[in-house]
Amino acid sequence: MIRFTLSQLAQWTHGQHIGADLAIEHVSTDTRTLTDGALFIALVGERFDAHEFASVAIDAGAGALLVERPLPLQVPQVVVADTKRALGLLGAKVHQLCQTPTVAITGSCGKTTVKEMVASILQHCGQVLFTQGNFNNDIGVPLTLLRSQPSDEFAIIELGANHLGEIAYTTNLVKPNIALVNNVAAAHLEGFGSITGVKQAKGEIYSGLSEGGVAIVNLDSQGDRLWQPQLEGKRVIIFAQENRQADFYASDITLNAQGEAQFILHTPQIELPIALGIIGRHNVANAVAASVIALEMGATPEQLQLGLAQLAAVKGRVEVHALSEQIRLIDDSYNASVPAMKAAIELLATMTGERWLILGNMAELGEESLALHRQVGEHAAPFCFEHTLTFGEDTKIISQLNHGHHFEAHQAMIDYIKQKLAQSTQGSHTLLIKGANSAGMSKVVAALKESYP
Repeated sequence: MIRFTLSQLAQWTHGQHIGADLAIEHVSTDTRTLTDGALFIALVGERFDAHEFASVAIDAGAGALLVERPLPLQVPQVVVADTKRALGLLGAKVHQLCQTPTVAITGSCGKTTVKEMVASILQHCGQVLFTQGNFNNDIGVPLTLLRSQPSDEFAIIELGANHLGEIAYTTNLVKPNIALVNNVAAAHLEGFGSITGVKQAKGEIYSGLSEGGVAIVNLDSQGDRLWQPQLEGKRVIIFAQENRQADFYASDITLNAQGEAQFILHTPQIELPIALGIIGRHNVANAVAASVIALEMGATPEQLQLGLAQLAAVKGRVEVHALSEQIRLIDDSYNASVPAMKAAIELLATMTGERWLILGNMAELGEESLALHRQVGEHAAPFCFEHTLTFGEDTKIISQLNHGHHFEAHQAMIDYIKQKLAQSTQGSHTLLIKGANSAGMSKVVAALKESYP
């Protein structure tokens, strides 16, 4: 983060500066992560008001406060109308001062994987700022931008959303040179209302591009005419997994024994053999999208190949663990949407031995939830998996359609899996565990990993 003063902060956020004019080098919204002399930002939410913890922040070393009302505490303060909005303005200003070429990425699924792919490639080109963990909402994005430094040569910012207007807001903070909607699907329907709402929300990312900025669009999954107003005046690049009508696409896709994909990447200039370091045919489309971004940002073909080959799996996202010589666990427990569920099913279908499809609920699907879970169950049925286990109310239909077992508690599911594996004396097993983060399927993953140290 670049250094700034409280008087500058007051100017950038249209706030009132009270007290000494300190230089700030660290910012935090969490009293547990404060360093000496840091600025503590007192955010206010529906269920919390961090102003109540301002004295705790001072005891932890905070040297100044960003607040919505003056507090009777003997530290410098900047008072603003809305601390969350002020956080956004501060993050945007710090990032703009660094003048780093920036790409913004969103999509219903795969956006984190694409971000990690691009970062893996560009780290062979120079210093990269990129979103860590799930810092992709209206608080996480500004905190990511605050990590900007003048020495950054690239910035890769992931934008998530669960309601209309959120991506428009964060895109305006990021002001990207390149923007990608990786795909659109039935996700967060409670906030978006319909698939049309999802398309509208994701398309907001293109509105943040300046004239002549690069808009990357998925030919296989995009917003149709809804995006045309935002795409006007932009340089549009089309990608697809295998559709040859796109500017960038893949051909000759194969999977090795570990389930990692190899393919030929087609671009307007070259054809390039690619070998991915993570498993799953569905990651081919993610890799094509990442390749568009990386090449647009100046990566060489050799850097592209190296970055994709060296990519490590993100925790909880198609992460492979060898529990024993016979048992392989694929941890995809971090999140779930309909296309991601289908991709996971197709991945499991490529595995040998006994295949375990272990699913938790998809979340925030509103009135369409049961129908969409049924769609997943129908997609799985032709593969005739040896074991299908489910947890969560709407996943019951998946077990019913696949002659599986439904569980009302994680522990019951864990006990069942361990018992069945203990009874198996020969042959291999592949367990794929997936669900929305709120389904808590990571508990099943953790229990199984502890049982096979």
